[in-house]
Amino acid sequence: MRRLLLTAAATTAAALALAACGTTEPTADKSEKKSEAITLTDSTGAKLKLDGPATKVVATEWNEVESLITLGVDPVGVADVKGYKTWDTAVPLKNEPKDIGTRGEPSMDTVASLSPDLIVASSDLPPAAVKQLRKIAPVLGIKSADASDQVGQMLENLDLIAKATGTTDKAKSAHTNFEAKVAEGKKALTDAGLDGTDFAFADGYVTSNQVSLRPYTSGSLIGAVNEQIGLKNAWKIKGDAAYGLGTTDVEGLTALPKDVRFAYIGNDGDKGSTPFTGALAKNAVWKSLPFVKADKVHRLPDGIWMFGGPQSMEAYIDAVVDALTK
Repeated sequence: MRRLLLTAAATTAAALALAACGTTEPTADKSEKKSEAITLTDSTGAKLKLDGPATKVVATEWNEVESLITLGVDPVGVADVKGYKTWDTAVPLKNEPKDIGTRGEPSMDTVASLSPDLIVASSDLPPAAVKQLRKIAPVLGIKSADASDQVGQMLENLDLIAKATGTTDKAKSAHTNFEAKVAEGKKALTDAGLDGTDFAFADGYVTSNQVSLRPYTSGSLIGAVNEQIGLKNAWKIKGDAAYGLGTTDVEGLTALPKDVRFAYIGNDGDKGSTPFTGALAKNAVWKSLPFVKADKVHRLPDGIWMFGGPQSMEAYIDAVVDALTK
């Protein structure tokens, strides 16, 4: 599971140079006739022509899967179904899609066997894999992350998938719901006197008895959401250009402000993802940290995908507000 979770960060250095996306024809809704063609320019700058709104869709990355579910489209094929069910219970699958393999290496034979009318492909996929997918069905290239505007990228991806599936009405609702949740969370924190609170979110993994921690900087999706609800990101570590994730160890936590609120998400389905209650519990450095001594460490609920879509981020806002205002 650790490898799967690290897929996003590990591939950011190889992220494609991507062009802005757009559409050259009117957007389609389900009310429109199936025969009305759709022409799009995807996140890679590639032109995409569909005979009509796609309904039989395969997705290679979990944030794309979540977007499809949000838009009311149940994907027929999903990469690592078990992993999605473990890490994204906030937006659960409503059907039983075919598992097409790993997120970084989908099975071309399995994808082809589904005869999809659209494949939503992450920019984290190797170009050679995308080239193979294009031989099976039209491919909608999606830029998975952009540290310069993570929330904007999330919503842009949702809109692009909505245009291809004729669900722009649901995308608009998702925008509205997300914006309302941000405002609700910001008000709750302000009312509680927590506006501007130093806040540090991280996740961590244990491999061969070694603990690795990933700070979520301001360039991460969660870091961006934190700032939108009025929290101050306490990390000074630089994140990567795509996902805004840094790297550190337990000693690196000593650089955080003494009164910082520290939060993380692990998963009971992956024992290596909870070092804060496992490998670090008896660590002298960890136990000496002021925010640990002050009991300002918050484990947020499992199943909120940290790289997901608007619905995951709404669940995250609820979790943060609940943890900080108890």
